Amino acid sequence: MKNKKLLLLFPFLLVSILSYSQKEWTLKECVDHAMKNNIQVKINELNVQVAEKDVKNNKANFLPSVNASTGGSLNFGSTFDPVSNDRVSTTTFGGSLSVGVSYTVFNGFRNLNTYKQAKLGVERSKLDLEVIENDIALRVVNTYLNVLFAKENLQVAKVQAGISKNQIDRAQAQFDTGSIPKGDLLNIQSTAANDAQNVVTQENALNIALLNLSQLLQVDYEGFQVAKIEIGSPSAALLYSSSNEVYQKALTNRPEIERAKLNIENSEFGIKIAKSGYLPTISTSANVGSNYGFNLDLPPGFSNTGLFTQLDNNLGYGLGFSVNIPIFNGFRNDANVERSKIQKLISENNLEIEKLNLKQTIEQAFLDAKAAAKTFEAASISLDSQNEAFKNAQASYEYGAMTRFDYDQVRNRLVNAESALIRAKFDYIFKTKVLKFYYGENILD
Repeated sequence: MKNKKLLLLFPFLLVSILSYSQKEWTLKECVDHAMKNNIQVKINELNVQVAEKDVKNNKANFLPSVNASTGGSLNFGSTFDPVSNDRVSTTTFGGSLSVGVSYTVFNGFRNLNTYKQAKLGVERSKLDLEVIENDIALRVVNTYLNVLFAKENLQVAKVQAGISKNQIDRAQAQFDTGSIPKGDLLNIQSTAANDAQNVVTQENALNIALLNLSQLLQVDYEGFQVAKIEIGSPSAALLYSSSNEVYQKALTNRPEIERAKLNIENSEFGIKIAKSGYLPTISTSANVGSNYGFNLDLPPGFSNTGLFTQLDNNLGYGLGFSVNIPIFNGFRNDANVERSKIQKLISENNLEIEKLNLKQTIEQAFLDAKAAAKTFEAASISLDSQNEAFKNAQASYEYGAMTRFDYDQVRNRLVNAESALIRAKFDYIFKTKVLKFYYGENILD
């Protein structure tokens, strides 16, 4: 009975397994998966948490410190008895209890500036995370498009291989009737073999593209597939009028620029913290304590005072304050301040470097997109021309007005034109997405 149930369930299990293995990943799923599982992303997320704990740690500097202490001692041997004025041998045990509170009233605003600096650290860590996420998203989009590019190349190769295979059957029939020489038949068979080999080459290229994407996502390559997306024929018109338009927009949204600005602000707090070394430190304290003692060798008829009575009788309080005024510490404060000022200059220069790198990157990306647009436009025109030429060549070949060699030359030019258009299309699409990426637009569309 159990075996019968298992046999009935087997088809459903098989369908479930096949459905799972044939899952096709969309572009958004790929990017989302990379964001959740990439190790670099996880490390930067943990860095954000560490920075948040630093804020909590520095916030504690505004609170008082409360400490309790206790201690005890055991004394034995010869001691002085104040009652009999004699030296006696005895054993005593004593101890103390105390609670103290200390609070820094003023330390040159060091605590305040350190706290603000720690909050900046959280923002910087979040920007570091955003930089990593942006880079990974762009890499995933590029790798995903490479897979689609390989798929289209494979489809073109299969179509051409199919055409060649059909031509073999037709040429064989013509050879059998003596319409064409054996050399023409062999040429057609050779072309078909080359086209079949090209299919294998394009299949390998697709497998490599899928492998690269699966490794980037850190998922199993076996059964990994991506969903097709409708790309269509992109417009040859650029989205933006100039690279400066993209650059000015990028200055307002790129995390690298915001991070460099925060580094300057962080350096300013560093200067303030260094200057606090010139200012006095004022602190207050309060404590309460008591002590107790027991003679362990009392003569008969005598007893020690009770513990709580001793603690109450010996209870004492204390208040205090201290002012520490720096006068001379070997010019260390001067060195710290100068070092902090230099660090600010470094941060300002780093901001300019980031702006320069961003400008150069966008200028290059704009020129690349512009060149890709022209290449795509030229490839479209070329394919249209090659299609017309191929139609004419087909008609001429069938009527015997064109040799097989010339016909193959026209056909090869058509195949090359199709491949060039596919390459130009995906190249233009990606380079346009790069510009959208820097402009701050969604690149998953």
